[in-house]
Amino acid sequence: MAATIDAGVCAVSNILYQPWFVPLLLIAGGIYLTVRCGFMQVGMFREACRVIVEKPHEGGISSFGALMVSTASRVGTGNIIGVSTAIILGGPGAIFWMWITAFFGGASAFVESTLAQIFKKRDDDGSFKGGPAFYMRDALGQKWLGVIFSILIIFTYMVGYNMLASYNLQSTFAAFSFYDASLTPKIIGVVLAVLFAIIVLGGAKRLIKVTEVLVPVMGVMYVLVSLIVLALNITNLGHMFAEIFSSAFDFEAIFGGFTGSCIMWGVKRGLYSNEAGMGSAPNAAAKADVSHPVKQGLVQMLSVFIDTLLICTATAFMCLSTDVIPTDYIDSEGAAMAAGFVQDSLASVFGGFGPAFIAIAMCFFAFTTLIGNYSYCEGCYEFIIGREASKAELVIMRIIASILVFIGAVASAGLVWDIADMMQGLMVVTNVPTILILGGIAFKCLDNYKKQMKEGINPIFKARDIGITVETDWWK
Repeated sequence: MAATIDAGVCAVSNILYQPWFVPLLLIAGGIYLTVRCGFMQVGMFREACRVIVEKPHEGGISSFGALMVSTASRVGTGNIIGVSTAIILGGPGAIFWMWITAFFGGASAFVESTLAQIFKKRDDDGSFKGGPAFYMRDALGQKWLGVIFSILIIFTYMVGYNMLASYNLQSTFAAFSFYDASLTPKIIGVVLAVLFAIIVLGGAKRLIKVTEVLVPVMGVMYVLVSLIVLALNITNLGHMFAEIFSSAFDFEAIFGGFTGSCIMWGVKRGLYSNEAGMGSAPNAAAKADVSHPVKQGLVQMLSVFIDTLLICTATAFMCLSTDVIPTDYIDSEGAAMAAGFVQDSLASVFGGFGPAFIAIAMCFFAFTTLIGNYSYCEGCYEFIIGREASKAELVIMRIIASILVFIGAVASAGLVWDIADMMQGLMVVTNVPTILILGGIAFKCLDNYKKQMKEGINPIFKARDIGITVETDWWK
């Protein structure tokens, strides 16, 4: 049964990741939005850093809080296992194409998150909710598309990504002598599922508080270790960069077998890591209490950079600056032994501390990923049913999510990766065309923000100022 499901999933994924489909949508769409936004990834970078520290209204969720939720989902096991897999199977050049998708994806993240802010809704308790489903319904006038997208998010994050995060975490313990393939995954799965259940049963506010603490701490520690590795391997850096760029532009090899090329792996694993254009982060962006939608758009653009240009690059440089050979970590079935590659790379510098550090980092990364991923799902469920979910429904949903965390730890690697790849691709082909169609609203919103900045005032948004006639809950 599992083999039949995996075959069907792979067939869909092979179509989605042809060069003319998901890769074209992500890169070409990101380039278009970047040009229309005036390369705001560069010009507005300082402003993005400034607005993070702004305080919300009393009881509201800050830009920093929303940033940490979306970054908790983005910064996760993909930053270690995903990057390692891309390098092993796609070559060192895959990291270059991850950089490209992240840079242009910053514009996609800005547009989708700005739209989510504009069309967000206020809950009875005073908090906000929103995301692609809401702007598909209210701006595009296609509620059915919003329902389909909400279903995709739930299957992608509660099922695909959370099962994958759980699997990736337990796989890092395979490097230790105590690991028993028949028992250890089950133990790790139970522990992780119980801890996850404790957090999610506490509600959204607890999710925010946990991620605000864990995400910055784990990110800083991880980057510091990567800098130490680079310093100790400084004589290898020239060769490392030469490998990255020569592999990235070996077009004869790339187009001779695109599905296994560095471009495809860079796009696929870059998307898994930074999620720009998928429409996931806007669900967190809509929760922020800000005076202007552009502020949260800028913050989410910054989240993409934190994820890929900082954390993913840290993993890539830690591995590629050592003498460990990536292709030695392809097993007999052609799959990547990704955890082993990263752990052995660090072991070549730190000895036994290397594998232990990766296992600890993966515990933090996986846990915050699970929390951030799940935070998107309840709002999507309520959108599907068209009402506020009852306490009983939420408890059942949270219990199911906890069970899936356990299943992921004991599932096969191929199945969980393939499901995640397929679901994220389906999200892209639903969301990216939508933000390309609605992009004009975000462009006008950005122009309005820049105008107020030039006037020396703190930008405040009114929907009517850019000609929005659709009723909004907050921007009247």
